[in-house]
Amino acid sequence: MNTITMKFGGTSVGNPEAIAQVAKIVSAERARGSRVVVVVSAMGGVTDMLLRSVRAAVAGDKWEYQLLSNGMRDKHEEVINLLLEPSQERERALQQVDALLNHHEEICQAVNILGEVTPRILDAVVSIGERLSSRVVTAVLSEQGVAAQQFDATSLILTNDNFQDADPLWEGTKQQIQWRLLPALENDKTPVITGFIGATDQGTITTLGRGGSDYSAAIIAAYTRSDELVIWTDVDGVMTTDPRIDKRAQVLPSISYQEVGELAFYGAKVLHPKTVQPIIELDIPVRVRNTFNVDHPGTLITSQSEMAATVIKAVTAVKHVSLLTVSGRGMLGVPGIAGRAFTATAAAGASILMISQSSSEQSFCFTIPESKGTDVKRSIEVALTEEIQSQDVDSVAVQRDVGIITAVGSGMRGTPGVAGRVFDRMGQDKINVLSIAQGSSECSISFVVEKADMQRAVVALHDLALEAVQV
Repeated sequence: MNTITMKFGGTSVGNPEAIAQVAKIVSAERARGSRVVVVVSAMGGVTDMLLRSVRAAVAGDKWEYQLLSNGMRDKHEEVINLLLEPSQERERALQQVDALLNHHEEICQAVNILGEVTPRILDAVVSIGERLSSRVVTAVLSEQGVAAQQFDATSLILTNDNFQDADPLWEGTKQQIQWRLLPALENDKTPVITGFIGATDQGTITTLGRGGSDYSAAIIAAYTRSDELVIWTDVDGVMTTDPRIDKRAQVLPSISYQEVGELAFYGAKVLHPKTVQPIIELDIPVRVRNTFNVDHPGTLITSQSEMAATVIKAVTAVKHVSLLTVSGRGMLGVPGIAGRAFTATAAAGASILMISQSSSEQSFCFTIPESKGTDVKRSIEVALTEEIQSQDVDSVAVQRDVGIITAVGSGMRGTPGVAGRVFDRMGQDKINVLSIAQGSSECSISFVVEKADMQRAVVALHDLALEAVQV
């Protein structure tokens, strides 16, 4: 019997109509004879409401956080009252929602008294969104005749105590899933699990950071040895570019783990790169599908990349970036300058998105989030004080208002002239390229342009992705 893990995002559980559609999708898959594991995000907008409530509590605005709590109560009760007939099941669901939101108000009250919020408390608050939605979805599935069983991932995914961005403890997580979740599947239950959250070995709630619900689903899929992970969202699949930039964007029928990792890292709204980590070795396929267009097959993500008629499969853009350049004629042959610069960047709390170095070793540049530009510049200048004083390093310069454009496609590997065509096209459109980087995998080419040129660069490069290239 096939086992399918399905993850439903915030828009897929965003209102009564969407949750009714989720129930249809799960029921249909069960009717085909599959075992189904469901992982859910918070209802659309709820995580933001929870964060706003904490900010209000810190500010001492009791009226605001109570208003937000009541708004969340109304949102979840509407689903229950519309989709469930009067019954013990409906009363139980209403009581569960009420208890969680009373707990939310208690936490906000404590934050209000303290006047501050810690990462640990913030994780406890934002986890309430998934805990609410999972109970509502479980009740709706049960109403539709599906033998659903709700699980908080706090009992399944064991993590360290790095609150806000916790890392799973793999062996403990594997044991928890085998002990608690697999018996439910074997008893023909359909588990409904909170995405995004886990817990320490002391039982303290944690969250998995950006892309956490997808990551949760991948972990569950791996340890239940699912035959497929389906990410249900509000688009038909992974697209060739952002349709808001170029309306000609098309859905990719297939893409590899490596390619989707490049797309996600460089700004595309697809799976977070860490999502596929738990399932790569097991070679579990992932499919991205549209909850509201179930007739569309979506995008299949596997370990293998199918050669497309277009060598470039997709184009992404990252905004709000700064380009930081360290240069100096005295850097030639002096070891460790780049290493100390990167260490100083990390110390300033910035991640490096792209690196490029001249062959003469007289300069290197890298991109960082725009908000960190000043802090990183100052941190590097402190780290390289001696080199700056001796004039081995002439300057540490920050260029703002730039962006990263990335062309992705494993077909670039072994296909001569792709980079030439990319930059020839930039030249034709009079787009100045400030910095270039290509990894040894040859799966992507990234380059930096000025912010004013970003949209033209994406559209021009997307032209190449849409062309039929003879490979």
